Amino acid sequence: MIRRAFLLLILVLSAGCSMIGGWFSSDNTLPPAELQTVAQPIGVQQLWETKVGAGAKDQFLRLVPALADGRIYAASADGVVMALDALTGQRLWETNTQLPITGGVGLSETGLVLVGTSKGQVVALQQENGQEAWRAQVSSEVLAPPRAGNGIVVVRSGDGKFTGLDARTGERRWVYVHSVPALSLRGSAPPLVVQGLVVAGLDSGKLLVLSLDKGLPLTEKTIAAPRGRTEIERMIDIDSEPKVVGDTLYLAAYRGSVAAIDMRGGNLVWTRDLSSYAGLAVDAGQVYVSDDTDAVIALDRRSGGTLWKQPELTGRRLSAPVATDDYVVVGDFEGYLHWLSKDSGRIVGRVRAASASIITPPIAAGNIVFVYGKGGTLSAFRAGG
Repeated sequence: MIRRAFLLLILVLSAGCSMIGGWFSSDNTLPPAELQTVAQPIGVQQLWETKVGAGAKDQFLRLVPALADGRIYAASADGVVMALDALTGQRLWETNTQLPITGGVGLSETGLVLVGTSKGQVVALQQENGQEAWRAQVSSEVLAPPRAGNGIVVVRSGDGKFTGLDARTGERRWVYVHSVPALSLRGSAPPLVVQGLVVAGLDSGKLLVLSLDKGLPLTEKTIAAPRGRTEIERMIDIDSEPKVVGDTLYLAAYRGSVAAIDMRGGNLVWTRDLSSYAGLAVDAGQVYVSDDTDAVIALDRRSGGTLWKQPELTGRRLSAPVATDDYVVVGDFEGYLHWLSKDSGRIVGRVRAASASIITPPIAAGNIVFVYGKGGTLSAFRAGG
């Protein structure tokens, strides 16, 4: 029933998108806004800070940490994988794989930490102690964190292939191949593993759904059609991960839209003409989007109506937002973290969290925010006391 509803969902999306035009127009060339003094700032406390190898080095890599069971796991481009206590920052273990890591960090329900490399290697480490459990080879560079569910690790590689690996052994279970455009943005959206399905946005502006157990294609539908005469004008990547909250799927597309879909009946709940390549966050009541001008927008989760828009950070190359208990937080190209009021979007706090840009989405637990700068600085902050 759920799978059938999800296939209907994709059909609804593809039909609705014929009404959605392309409105992205090189807004990433906007000059960065000058930061203004925060009026009546909330208190922001740094809890701890550490260094994770060389970070992303000089590469454009979204090496996103992973948080589970009171631990945070992070990886660097020069091969370091680390586990820390999320509250204290105490280093629990560190493993130097001596591999060029380009995709991570993923976690499995079977107790694995998963990373991928520029040479197509996939390495699984034990969450408990960092010891290597297995190593596998896929067809090309891995730029997205591997995802896992039901004993299958799903790896997306840069040549358009999705590979399903056995979570116990790393043995290949299936491979699915899709075509890739001649030109696309660097990076790949992590696959979403949900309800026995693999859901992924593609570089071609399509949404792909595979069966998790066998990697069989269930549907591949166009979400936003490319426009323009040149390859650059026709780039229409979906580079952010879809989000599921309850029975609703939320999706943001570059040169596309932000949409909410009821997974039970496959009905389109709402869609908004918003273009985003950074991504979105969702909480109980709102959807938060960093759009292609680097404005932060809050939408009503049930209707899609605009609740507020914060334009003071335009051109600052924002990360995707993250929602804490009380605030919305985004990072920028100079290493600043900005706290926004959930009620109004007003900027209420700011810290310099890293000396280099923040391109990976912050992650949150309660009112604690964890942020990983491009230069390798991993920090934890608490706002509001």
